[in-house]
Amino acid sequence: MASSAISFPSTGGKTCARWNYSTASLQAPPLDYSFRGISFMQDLLTEEPRAGLKPIHRSEGGRLLTQAIWLNNNTLGELTQFTETVGKLLEYPEDIYWIDLSFNDLPIIDPVLTSFYNLRHLNLHGNAIQQLSEVDKLAVLPHLRNLTLHGNPVEEEKGYSGVTKLDRTTAAVWRRMNIRPKKVRKRRDDY
Repeated sequence: MASSAISFPSTGGKTCARWNYSTASLQAPPLDYSFRGISFMQDLLTEEPRAGLKPIHRSEGGRLLTQAIWLNNNTLGELTQFTETVGKLLEYPEDIYWIDLSFNDLPIIDPVLTSFYNLRHLNLHGNAIQQLSEVDKLAVLPHLRNLTLHGNPVEEEKGYSGVTKLDRTTAAVWRRMNIRPKKVRKRRDDY
């Protein structure tokens, strides 16, 4: 399945190589709009984010330099204008690695989330997601490692099961014991 591409205004749709994941950029505080009573994405442009312990640095153009956005504990029912709004706020929106949309009123997993190729953490717990098939949309995100869905009606659907820490540990042990690493063959030079 091919991933959907999106054009971000700040980079003209190009993949961003300017963001160095090994530097302090990953330690930048999140853009935190939690508990702000936000109902529409456009509200982010007029609402002040919560102040953190450390300030978020800005680019020369005035956009924020962070890779995480928290929109939890609001009243979002849809993500219309998500990409456009985030593109106006962040210098490198295509490099977002963490989005927290927990405790909102989202009934589906909006396909717009699949445009964030570098997304690693997606919090969707405490919403109104009802169908397990919604999760299939996220298969195009190669870096997604953490997804939270507890507290959604989907928990009641047949086939849904939460993964515990013990499950992860057991899977890791099984993998180490049962999957052999590929042998590296040495290249022989013909004489």
